[in-house]
Amino acid sequence: MNHLVPIDDDRWHLPNHAQVVVYEREASDRGLLTIYDCAAAQKPPKAQLLGTLESTDASAVVESNPTGRVVNLREEAALERTDDDRFGITASR
Repeated sequence: MNHLVPIDDDRWHLPNHAQVVVYEREASDRGLLTIYDCAAAQKPPKAQLLGTLESTDASAVVESNPTGRVVNLREEAALERTDDDRFGITASR
């Protein structure tokens, strides 16, 4: 399921206030990224992707939890595939 707006083949638009929930698995490098338009909207996720979030280069609040971390964006950004199952968040330019 991926309903994110594409920028190009390996980049997708993330709106201001998007929330990325990162579930990390100890047994493998591949986790789960669940992306919401806004945490407060209480809508279904816009996307769920298998992989790991390697970096966050946009203004965001990152909170660790027992299963991974939650990234709450404070500006528009882009989700970028950096490798097969690896992603990064970069500020929109």
